[in-house]
Order: sequence, then structure tokens, then C-alpha cells
Amino acid sequence: MRFLPASDHALLVELDDLAQTMALYRAALAQPIAGVQELIPAARTVLVHYAPWQVRTPELIRALARLGAQALRDCDAAHASLGRVVDIPVHYTGEDLPDVAQLLGLSVAEVIARHSGQPYDAAFAGFAPGFVYLSGGANFQVPRRTSPRTRVPAGSVALGGNFSAVYPSASPGGWQLIGVTEVPMWDLARAEPAYIQPGFRVQFVDADRQGAQVFLPAATQSSASNQPPALDAPAQTAIEFVSPGLQSIFQDSGRHGMSGLGISASGALDQGAMRQANRRVGNPVHTPVLENVLGQLVLRAHGVCTLAVSGAQVALRVRSADGHSWEVPGDQAVALDDGDTLQLGAVQAGVRCYVAVRGGWGVTPVLGSCATDTLALVGPQAVHAGQRVVVGQAVPAQQLRAVDSGAGARPTLPRAGETVTLDVVLGPRTDWFTAQALQTLTGQTWRVTPQSNRIGMRLEGVQPLERRNPAELPSEGTVVGAIQVPISGQPVLFLADHPLTGGYPVIASLASYHLDLAAQIPVDCRIQFRVVAPFFEEVQGLAEGGPA
Repeated sequence: MRFLPASDHALLVELDDLAQTMALYRAALAQPIAGVQELIPAARTVLVHYAPWQVRTPELIRALARLGAQALRDCDAAHASLGRVVDIPVHYTGEDLPDVAQLLGLSVAEVIARHSGQPYDAAFAGFAPGFVYLSGGANFQVPRRTSPRTRVPAGSVALGGNFSAVYPSASPGGWQLIGVTEVPMWDLARAEPAYIQPGFRVQFVDADRQGAQVFLPAATQSSASNQPPALDAPAQTAIEFVSPGLQSIFQDSGRHGMSGLGISASGALDQGAMRQANRRVGNPVHTPVLENVLGQLVLRAHGVCTLAVSGAQVALRVRSADGHSWEVPGDQAVALDDGDTLQLGAVQAGVRCYVAVRGGWGVTPVLGSCATDTLALVGPQAVHAGQRVVVGQAVPAQQLRAVDSGAGARPTLPRAGETVTLDVVLGPRTDWFTAQALQTLTGQTWRVTPQSNRIGMRLEGVQPLERRNPAELPSEGTVVGAIQVPISGQPVLFLADHPLTGGYPVIASLASYHLDLAAQIPVDCRIQFRVVAPFFEEVQGLAEGGPA
């Protein structure tokens, strides 16, 4: 077992193969280690999120090594106790099927017979909600397409490397398509949205040959609406979006513990600003807020309500129903009467504003959170002009506190053209890069390009980062703040809606205390990275669970 730093609160555990990886993953689930918050298995690694204030890194490594040694001894028994078997009928009509047969030196009929002949193990989730990597089965080894498709239809059954999978929704993809199924892999109307989950066994069935029937999980009347509830009566206090600005979406502290479904946590990019806005109006700090990009938001009160705006520096103006207007400060509670409007001007510094309303926004949680995940497309949709949302009823009265006066200095946020220093922790794949690349990472500044969003900030530097290891990296878990380096050598800084797993090496990750600052860096700012924790690796012998 090889232990690598993934951030200041995560370790990447590298093993020899998928069997060892899944054995460790199952053992860590069965025997939880104090301080471990979440586990994300992948092809040859397990990403371990932990609370550093509960468990120190050396202690965690020793505990994981002991679990790994035990897991390998019990590996066969663990495999035999895999979860339920699900059948998936497949029409083997994929457009890549003839090419796959040729690559494997088999006939089309033989490919179908082998693919549907043995069950697959659902190993780990990633890429998209409901997308699960399936191992075993036919044990095919099929290269990905040299030119990925821009759109793969939902339900496509595919092969990539030594895995099989079903695309749960239409998306880009580079796997070889061999068939299609009508079974929906992801459906929020079901009690269990993901049809396949890690630990299941999957049996593909040739639908055209056997006329297979599959009994799906019963659909339920889900509360997972993608829209805030409609007004029940005109008398309810509500906020109307006169103008939503460039993008305004609901966010909270995130959707944690959903990695088994292929979903990252998401949540407010600037968690500190979200908490501050809630404190100003007396809400619990994790109450959902509105996250607005670059201002230009206009809200109208229908009834009496109290709001606060934190985050990016922006001019605020209240206009009363009788036409009078006045400026109000940010980071303070603002009382609106019926018919008043609150207007946010263009952002002057930073990027994202957070609007809290006393008593909360009336939005319905999706999978336990009101966060809008723009990659996974889970959560409430972005608000639109003319929409009204009920306010003031989401938080029980006994949980409300007095309005905070807002005393204290506001943080200084960056403006376009300025240079911002961000601290980084090296790892987990720092050793995949040349010594010159490490000097380049910290020695030059990186421009934030317009191709940046909640998924990640695409950076551009004069000198790209050069790899010393040209191998293809098997998919592995990634963290918020990971600096992933694609083939171009121009890094991508992952933000809250990042993919759960990635296939490019991560050279470093942001220190957690700079994640909020990164969320407020505008396009055309420049970033200077500063290393605050070095790369390390520790190897532990699986046989005895001690140092190798």
C-alpha cells in the first residue's frame, strides 16, 4: 500500500489492483476509523477524506495499513458476500460492436455471448450520477476511442479499458459502444435513484435472444423537485426575481456522503460568505442561500422580509413601492416592506454574492440538500425572471436568533488584473511531473481564463507543466481544490461541482483555508501558487500492516 497526500484533509491510498482496492474499501466501511468522513474507491486507489482534528495523518496511515492487511486475508470471503444481483437487458446494436469484435479477435456473436455470460462486479461510481464502473465479467481489455464522442445517448452500454458501464444520461464519452438498454440507470423519482450501486453484481442479458424482463424499483412520489414550491396563497411572503442576473442558484453546505451514487458534495463555493449572510439575518449558518454570479440581481418583496448580502463587493440599493431609493451597506441585515425592491449592481471585487433571507428560502431538498450541482444536474434549477419563491417559513422560529449587526471588517477580495496568492499542498501525483514543472507551478503566475465555472477554473500560463510519466492514469478520486493537469499542461483548479473521479494527474491541491478565496477570483486575475506542505509517500507492507 502506498499513501500519498491528496490535500490537507485527504489521503490517497494506492494498491496493486481493483481487487485489493475494493477489499480495503469494504473493510474500511465495515470497520470505520475514527475521523474518516468519506471513502471514494476507484480503479487502484481509495481516496480517504478525514478530519485532521480527530485523527493525525500517521495514525490514519497505520490504521488503514492494518485494515488493508486484514482485508487481503478476507478478500475471497468479502467478494462472495457482494450485494444483490441486478439484471440489465441489452440490445447489442452498438455502433462500435463490429470494431470491438475485430480488436478482440472474436466474432460479434462471441462478444455478445461473453459480455452477457458472466456477472460483473459494481466496483465504484464516478463521472456522472448513476455511472458505475463494472469489473470482471468477460474481462475484456478494450482501448477507449481515439476521438471521444461529443454526445453518447443515455442507456448506452459501453466498454473502456477493462471496465464495462452504462451511460445514465446523454453526455460526452470516449468508451466503445456495444449496445443499449431501456433500463434507466438514474431516476430521482425512485426511492433509490441509482439502479446500480457499488457492491452490486450486474448480469447483462441479451434482450433480443431471451426476451428478458426486468422488474424495476417502484417509482415514488419523490420530494426531489427541481423547482422551489409554488405559492399556496397570495398572502404568503415571497421574493420575486425581477432580474436573476447572469446566474443565480440555491446553495447550502453541500450534499455529503453521496459518492456511492457518483455525486460530489457541491454546495456554496464561498462557504464563509454563506455562513456570514445567514448570521446577519439570524438563521442557522447552513440554511440555504442564493448564490449569485457578478451581481445585476433585482429582487422584489411580496410581504415584509429581512435579507442580507455577503461575499463579493457590490453596491446595494433599495427602492420603495412609492419610488424613493437609497443605498444600503453589504454584510448587514436589510428590512424590505411589501413592494420594495433590492438591487445588486455590478460586482466591483470578487465574483459571487450570497443572499440570505430571515427564515430561509422555500426550496425543496434533493437527496438531502438544496445545493445545485451544475455538473451532476442535481438540485433546484437556476431561478428565472418573474419567478417567486416563498420565504420566511423554512427555518423553525425557535432556531432563529437575533439579527447580527454586522460589525467587523470585510475581507479584501481580488479584482480583475490583480495577482492572488493561493497556498497548496503537493500531491498526490507530484512525482509524475518534472522538477522543472514544480518550479513552473510556483515560479510563474497563472491567468484565470473565461472558461471557468463552478466545476473548475481553467488556468493559462506561459510555460505548461511538463510530465515525466507519460502513462495513462487510471481513474481516481479527486478533492475540491485539486489542481489537475491535462495533456496540454495547462492546469484546471477543481471547485465544488468537480467530477468525483478524474483520469489526469493532480500535481497539488489548495489548502482548505483558501477555498473560499479561490471562489472569489474573477476572470483575468492571476494566481501565484505557494507550497505550504511538501509531497511525501509512505509505503506499508500489506502482509503485516507495518512499514515496508
